[in-house]
Amino acid sequence: MKKTSLRFHHGLCIVALVVGCTTPATFSIAQDDLADRRLRVEVGLGTWLSVGETTWSHNASVVSPFGNPTSRLTYEDHSANVVELTAKVRVGPRWFGQFNIGGARIGGGRLTDDDFLVQDGGNPSLRTHSDIDGSGLWYLNMDVGAQVLEFHEGRGSVEAMGGFQYWRQRHRAFGVRQVSCSAAGASIDLDPVMPGVNPLCVPGASPISSGVLAISNTNTWYSLRTGVHADYRLVRWLSLRGSIIVKPINFFTNDDTHHLRVPSEFQDPSFTMRGIGFGADADVTATVSLTSSFSGYVGYRVWWNRLIDGTWKGHQADGRSFSYPLTEMESLRHGLTAGILYRF
Repeated sequence: MKKTSLRFHHGLCIVALVVGCTTPATFSIAQDDLADRRLRVEVGLGTWLSVGETTWSHNASVVSPFGNPTSRLTYEDHSANVVELTAKVRVGPRWFGQFNIGGARIGGGRLTDDDFLVQDGGNPSLRTHSDIDGSGLWYLNMDVGAQVLEFHEGRGSVEAMGGFQYWRQRHRAFGVRQVSCSAAGASIDLDPVMPGVNPLCVPGASPISSGVLAISNTNTWYSLRTGVHADYRLVRWLSLRGSIIVKPINFFTNDDTHHLRVPSEFQDPSFTMRGIGFGADADVTATVSLTSSFSGYVGYRVWWNRLIDGTWKGHQADGRSFSYPLTEMESLRHGLTAGILYRF
């Protein structure tokens, strides 16, 4: 009986090798290998309750009597409730690719337009306000990366990643309300070639109706990005996630149209700005597991880009143009995030 049993067991092992059967230990290893190789996907739908500010200025002080800066425009919007779609695909135990795309209507805000004459020593010679309405933003992030560290007992990991960001904002400003007009702004003639009454501003000037489109501005950032993302499970149902992204180089365009001076003085766009910059992004979230597949999150996000070097160019109605250094170009957006995630 023992010899028969041994021969029978030996025969089963041979059959197992031929047909691909495995012992329990071998089967477990195969399952782990399959889990490492399979695709794992996480998709999400969320919102970013953000506020933003974009500021630019240029220096034409080589032309008297303009100061440095010569003009500064600050577009400060009150709210943009972004709708965002996200997806993250993991390939094997380490590698992943991800993207998020979002857009929103900007729901109000204010444009502050300051002009400077050298006689006012850096204080605005003229300041006006306009109302922001009918504006919007769009963005796309695309990244690839890999896990570089796993925390003890599988509580989370640290991932390194790199990719590309497209971030576009459009502001439309309506009406013009004069806030201040200095003595220099009201008295200095801006046309020394043909002297006459041509001051920068007139004290007590009547406002332009809020129904009149005064200025349109579109700024777009194209950024290379690299950074790290960390995920740590505090308890079975609660995790913290965070990322820090550096944008060592980006390219930007900024187009401004002054509709009240088109087509008599300027073209559309009236002013174009081009240059390079740098920036950084950061966000942190608390994620709560609702089921084995669904989770929800809340958090906070900050995006920031700034000028390194750029050129401001004015386009006159007669086809001529003139250029000066762009001394400031900065975009900031921040606010609360929230959404749901589904894993499969």
